[in-house]
Amino acid sequence: MEGLEAQLWLPLVGLFAGTILGYAARVSRFCTLSALERHWYAGDSTGLRTWVLATASAIIATQALSLAGLIDLSSSFYLSSSFGLSGAVIGGLLFGFGMALVGTCGFGAVVRLGGGSLRSLIVLLVLGLAALATQRGVMGQVRVLAVDDMAINLSFAGDQSLGSIVSAVLGADLHAPVAMLVAGSLLVWVFRDGSYRRRPRIAAAGIVIGLVIAFGWLATSLAAGSSFAPVQIEAGSFVVPVGDLILQIIAVTGTWPDYGVGLVAGTLVGAALGAWRRRDVRWEACDDARELGRHLTGGAMMGIGGVFAMGCTVGQGLSAASALAISAPVAMASIALGARMGLGWLLEGSAIAPFRRPGLPAE
Repeated sequence: MEGLEAQLWLPLVGLFAGTILGYAARVSRFCTLSALERHWYAGDSTGLRTWVLATASAIIATQALSLAGLIDLSSSFYLSSSFGLSGAVIGGLLFGFGMALVGTCGFGAVVRLGGGSLRSLIVLLVLGLAALATQRGVMGQVRVLAVDDMAINLSFAGDQSLGSIVSAVLGADLHAPVAMLVAGSLLVWVFRDGSYRRRPRIAAAGIVIGLVIAFGWLATSLAAGSSFAPVQIEAGSFVVPVGDLILQIIAVTGTWPDYGVGLVAGTLVGAALGAWRRRDVRWEACDDARELGRHLTGGAMMGIGGVFAMGCTVGQGLSAASALAISAPVAMASIALGARMGLGWLLEGSAIAPFRRPGLPAE
């Protein structure tokens, strides 16, 4: 495959994968914040189990492809030997809090836009521009100082995957056992709930979403291996690619859209098809200036936080997790903590309210 062929092929393949991803997410109401919120406030773990199942599915498929030699994850930026711990924590907290203000993440905003949510359009515009500013603009200087210059060097292991670190410490190749242990533990937690085992359609959506992530690794790896032009190895993220899509729409960038841009566009198409299939299309807008301000602030926080953390709920929670990058659990724990604080601020009047022990009076 020559360079031009890869440039034409990648966005089309991303469009295809995104259509499946968006459709599956829309019809199953797959949403990270909703899953966390229902788990915390309603004691319903169905959505959270579907999300974890998607992660386990992505890990199994990705690691199988890697062990079979069909993909090479070593060139992925998620597996850099420099682990940006400060970025994963600070960025995760920012992203999670912004997610609570908006009511969903970047991926969820694309899915909601497919159903007619104009609020999500505003969020995505702000998120994309904030991400570009943090990656390539003035905020990029802050990112370099706060994240890049403080990164932890893991070159002793070769990269920051859990399998590589364990293998380096114990002196044996344990990539496969580590992957099996992680994926197996997640599956045990997901299916130990009897009521969840009786909902095969919901579980199927989680599996499909995970397989789309693995497909992204395969598609970009094949393109990189057969093209003379540089190709970024990626699986899926909804932060910087959202900004790249905006640039492709409004300006002549001199570059072709990549897989990530195609994935975002395809997710919108798939979500629209899913909304139409369920007769769930309706126009929605902000009720007042206060709600608009909350969405603008949340979108900016997710754009900045997503770049600091090198990914969002999909980028870190699914893509990086499928590569067993140690940044994934750190970033996702920080995102969850930020979301908890944001929901506490919105619903209970204080960001620390969810962490007070019962019976303690408010300050």
